[in-house]
Amino acid sequence: MKSEPEQNSRLKGAQFGQSIKYPNQDISVASSDQLKALIKSHISRDDGQFLSVAMQVAAHEAKLGHGKLAEELRDLIDAAKARVVQDASGKLVAIGSAAKPRGELANLLTVSHPANRLGDMVLDEVASTQLQRVIKEQRQLARIKEHGLAPRRKLLLVGPPGTGKTMTAAALAGELGIPLFLVRLDSLITKFMGETATKLRQVFDAVTDIRGVYFFDEFDAIGSQRGVANDVGEIRRVLNSFLQMIEQDTSNSLIIAATNHAEILDYALFRRFDDVVEYHLPSPAQAVDLIRSRLGHFTPKPFRKDALQGQAEGLSHAEICRAVDASIKDAILHDLTKVQPTELGRALGERRLISARLAQNAKHVSTHARSTTR
Repeated sequence: MKSEPEQNSRLKGAQFGQSIKYPNQDISVASSDQLKALIKSHISRDDGQFLSVAMQVAAHEAKLGHGKLAEELRDLIDAAKARVVQDASGKLVAIGSAAKPRGELANLLTVSHPANRLGDMVLDEVASTQLQRVIKEQRQLARIKEHGLAPRRKLLLVGPPGTGKTMTAAALAGELGIPLFLVRLDSLITKFMGETATKLRQVFDAVTDIRGVYFFDEFDAIGSQRGVANDVGEIRRVLNSFLQMIEQDTSNSLIIAATNHAEILDYALFRRFDDVVEYHLPSPAQAVDLIRSRLGHFTPKPFRKDALQGQAEGLSHAEICRAVDASIKDAILHDLTKVQPTELGRALGERRLISARLAQNAKHVSTHARSTTR
């Protein structure tokens, strides 16, 4: 049995992070300050501080020569960091819990954590430059704010259906490692006076509380011009509220609105956004690039560009992707390692027919609507 002075000496050494030597084992104890800091940060739910102290402990173990333990600690810390994001204050917030909308907000926002990247998309040079600039400024957010400036973070995406607007929101979230919140307009807009504006305020409170990409799809539902013939009073009030809230918002979140009908948006909206990004149907060269990218290792050899350019003409990004996916599934079901060119051409042709029918129906509905308002 050890003498009392020897035991006290060992315990005193342990307080300063020294290893405690026993006959058959080598146990290292974190310093008392580190232990207290870990407990305090856990109690206060300060994940950032907790992980910072944990990294200090890992570094201390490495210094003592406990390489395996230090490596295990770092792996645990890296795994924990992957499950958290920074909120507007810079504090770390768990993705699986705090970033998940609760209560009434759960009916207004749908959260996801995309792995998409801009490199997965086929964009024209102008749109690509605009989006790359947004990402660069967001990654240098603190540096820009030090000079009293604000990074671009309020974007209006305009263009035909299926040209990549929704995918852009997912790609920005994926590039920045923050959650994507889809604003559910079906739950946001109600027939009761004042209720929609109240719900909109809840959404903007979340924009401030949890950093993320907040996506308003089909934004013309609330952003149409005030004073038009079929204007509804409640929607006019909601638009006024949105204009005020987006003007006052100084959070670190990205606010993205998308519309297929930029021509009916209220003019006051455009100056509230940092950038307006325009989307178009892919050019023949872009369509071929998209097909090749989407096919991956299923790409047939030879890859006939000229034939595909004609077959994909007039199709949107989304329609091309659906056609390519259909041809890949056909190859899988027939135990083939490459897509058959004839099957790919057939799938693209099928999408062209569907697209033409939809366009004809939309034209018929528009003509009928005009005739009934006369």
